[in-house]
Amino acid sequence: MDFAPSPRAEELCGRLWDFMRERVFPAEPVYDEWRAARGHDNHEHPPVLEELKAEARARGLWNLFHHELGGLSNLEYASAAEIMGWSPVIAPEVTNCGAPDTGNMETLMLFGTPEQKERWLDPLLEGEIRSGFAMTEPDVASSDARNIQTSIVRDGDDYVINGRKWWTSGAADERCQIFIVMGKTDPDGPSHRQQSMILVPRETPGLEIVRHLPVFGYQDQHGHSELRFTDVRVPASHLLAGEGDGFMIAQARLGPGRIHHCMRAIGMAERALALMVERAKSRVAFGRPLAEQGTVRDSIARSRIEIDQARLYVLKTADLIDKFGAKGARTEISAIKVAAPQVALDVIDRAIQLHGGAGVSNDTVLARFYASARTLRIVDGPDAVHIRGVAKEELARERPFSG
Repeated sequence: MDFAPSPRAEELCGRLWDFMRERVFPAEPVYDEWRAARGHDNHEHPPVLEELKAEARARGLWNLFHHELGGLSNLEYASAAEIMGWSPVIAPEVTNCGAPDTGNMETLMLFGTPEQKERWLDPLLEGEIRSGFAMTEPDVASSDARNIQTSIVRDGDDYVINGRKWWTSGAADERCQIFIVMGKTDPDGPSHRQQSMILVPRETPGLEIVRHLPVFGYQDQHGHSELRFTDVRVPASHLLAGEGDGFMIAQARLGPGRIHHCMRAIGMAERALALMVERAKSRVAFGRPLAEQGTVRDSIARSRIEIDQARLYVLKTADLIDKFGAKGARTEISAIKVAAPQVALDVIDRAIQLHGGAGVSNDTVLARFYASARTLRIVDGPDAVHIRGVAKEELARERPFSG
């Protein structure tokens, strides 16, 4: 088991670090100032992102997330995703590696028809449009996808959709032109064959974007939105795969994506630790630098230990996906989805504590990082669901000795 970066990954990560230092980190205040001048409830597209997208393409840092596009294995891409996590608002988008587009592009690559790919996948791969994934609902516990109530009913050559969704990331940005919607086509069928997924263009009559939901008071530029579908009619050709394939598509979509989320969380944790160390070296309290205080050293050491443990677990999982597919790494995918966000939260929290009032302000990235990392304990399945799966697997495991 060798997790040392391959020569290909090492070279790519070197170029990605150059891009981050030379262009991405300097763009963060430009991005923030542009949004602040318009109010953070504004969801227009900051021009600096288009400049960075062009630069990323010129540097060969585009569509790295998929092995057929970027030429990287899941294990190799994991290191790149961690680097992007140092600037999670900007870096994933300008390299065309941001959620939910990556998962939606992979879904279209796996299950889209040639016509669907030409109309929606190609412009997504080019970064010309963005997309949304509408699965979670406000009226049911969506952690159990079998609860989903949105209906998708066949009517001649069309499907008619009725229901409510929320936390559809990206919908506030008008570049979000297509939604993958999960709903029920067969409410009376077997529990894992009731759901289907269908493509719904943004301008379809009956689709209403009700509101954009803040996260701990932050409004993302892309937004996280509530949608209402009222007799939304789309051609039957917009169905992904076949009727009843929704649950299967969801599982295929979420496996590699959890590697991306977890490694970006580790990148956030690394930046938080870097800020912690810098703060400890530069501040004096009770006659000594903070770096000489025992409790501060404990926070720094624990953070290093936990980050490295989590990283190794995610890299192991990425390697298993490369070798055996998402099904072969099912338990590990669930485990890292619990472990990595919790480590990120713990490290960010220590960094906030060390920064005092500055840590909870917008003068550093830490408060924003904490809000982002906290949501990761809910998105793509809450902790409780993943813990349930890991426990089930563990209870069924055969032991070499039980005495």
